[in-house]
Amino acid sequence: MLSVQGINVFYGAIHALKDLSITVNEGEIVTLIGANGAGKSTLLKTLSGLLKPKTGSVDFLGKPIAGQSVQAIVKQGLIHCPEGRRVFANMSVEENLELGAYLQNSGSLAADFEMVYKTFPRLLERKKQLAGTLSGGEQQMLAMGRALMGHPKLLLLDEPSMGLAPLLVQDIFRIIQEVNAAGTTVLLVEQNAHQALKIAHRAYVLETGRVVLEGDAKELADSEDIKSAYLGGH
Repeated sequence: MLSVQGINVFYGAIHALKDLSITVNEGEIVTLIGANGAGKSTLLKTLSGLLKPKTGSVDFLGKPIAGQSVQAIVKQGLIHCPEGRRVFANMSVEENLELGAYLQNSGSLAADFEMVYKTFPRLLERKKQLAGTLSGGEQQMLAMGRALMGHPKLLLLDEPSMGLAPLLVQDIFRIIQEVNAAGTTVLLVEQNAHQALKIAHRAYVLETGRVVLEGDAKELADSEDIKSAYLGGH
């Protein structure tokens, strides 16, 4: 579904991604783990068109997308739910969700709202409330719900559990699994490596812009090197 081959991405003079290659197959949850500054968010921004690789290729559904506009990439079903939630604070929950569907056929809007409210019942209770008045957990649900309104074939999730209470973290990871089981492929960037490896099929470990390890998520979770570096030694 997604094939990234040998991309090099720069922020000015800083070489952020170095000859990086990953693949994501249809139906998978693939997670990217690594320390802050490893290049995980940079990779998602490159995939969604916010950054352009200097060299290398990005193919989605068999077609090259590197260099295309964000809107063109969204239209093909690759949708980015960015770090930090980024909801429109002065708009209602319902209006935020509607914005997520701006490229969709308006005929499917009612069914899309129903799907999101079923996935996130809390949003239904808050649908007329301003997004800025929601709790952090509710804003994360809204950000994910807005992304789902765009009918993603591949959903890029950047740090969905950041700053959330442990109970809500469990909820978010359960929902990611449900979204995946319903047919959406997921590429997940997550500081909580323990939880991410628990739900993912495969994982890539990034260090200073390079893939240094890849493989089955369960096997990586059991690796002593990964445990000591990313799982707090347990």
